[in-house]
Amino acid sequence: MSADLRVEAAVVSRGLDVAFDVAAGETVALLGPNGAGKSTTLAVLAGLLRPDAGRVVVDGEELTGPRRWVPPHARRTALLAQDPLLFPHLSVVENVAFGPRSTGAGRRDARASAEHWLGEVDASHLAGRRPHQLSGGQAQRVAIARALAAEPKVLLLDEPMAALDVAVAPALRQLLGRVLADRTTVIVTHHVLDALLLADRVVVMDGGRVAEQGPSSVVLSRPRSAFAARFAGLNLVSGTATAHGVRGPDGTVVHGTVHGTPGAEPPREGEPAVAVFRPSAVAVHREPPGGSPRNAFPVLITELEPLGDLVRVRASDLAADVTVTSVAALALAPGLPVTFVVKATEVEVYGH
Repeated sequence: MSADLRVEAAVVSRGLDVAFDVAAGETVALLGPNGAGKSTTLAVLAGLLRPDAGRVVVDGEELTGPRRWVPPHARRTALLAQDPLLFPHLSVVENVAFGPRSTGAGRRDARASAEHWLGEVDASHLAGRRPHQLSGGQAQRVAIARALAAEPKVLLLDEPMAALDVAVAPALRQLLGRVLADRTTVIVTHHVLDALLLADRVVVMDGGRVAEQGPSSVVLSRPRSAFAARFAGLNLVSGTATAHGVRGPDGTVVHGTVHGTPGAEPPREGEPAVAVFRPSAVAVHREPPGGSPRNAFPVLITELEPLGDLVRVRASDLAADVTVTSVAALALAPGLPVTFVVKATEVEVYGH
């Protein structure tokens, strides 16, 4: 079962004012910093929060509007949060059967549906257990089965893997990738793999507004907002387009290759634009190097973050990935002034 979704919502007390669409069978990931309004948006979609203005429409039916309000239990939406929220007094199969029972199914049909969905999430062997006998990953599988057994038109996921052990998350991500296929879904996540592997599109929120949106692979490889760049692990400098790059707010020109985006021409001189480059393309120098083809950024190191064999050197809004040997040889440490250098051939420029 899948349905198209349209949301326009304003919640004044929370500074929320968003609008976006989800096509039938599409998975959209909501990304953004803490406080951006992602969970508030899910609450509006689920009917847990009534906005001051706006509409929620599923398959042409208005669920929230100026003169209409469908309560949560009648919306055919299912909200799955970090906490599985299983009923402690019911067995696993009874928990899953609760979904179809709540939509009017008889006891026998509800149990058959529960057994089917437990099989779909590889949890049939857990049917007779109680929630306190489950691991975190097992409980979340059961919660997914319960949500799907209710046959929702729209599935809402609020960081479903945030509370799971790192070793468990990949298997659950693979499971979601299978069961979400062709199902209308909105997922809030802070993990780049969720956006890349589960979502068809991403909607980046910041300050209660939509900062950018588009296909996952496009937004995360050519971000136009600071958060999307950080989320994707990229450096981003905003400014206005020049013939060969981007002029930042301080007048510094970042040289790079100017591109268009799908459906849009390359930015013209003076238009808003962003320069994007990988931390691995950045070299760190104690003294400014000579030579004009390179971009040089005088910065102050704020943090050193271990990344296996590499160290991410953070400075303000930029980052460089260098070897442990380089960190030692340059005696890098927070508070040290250095120069980040990146070749123009490593910088890509897009319209903003």
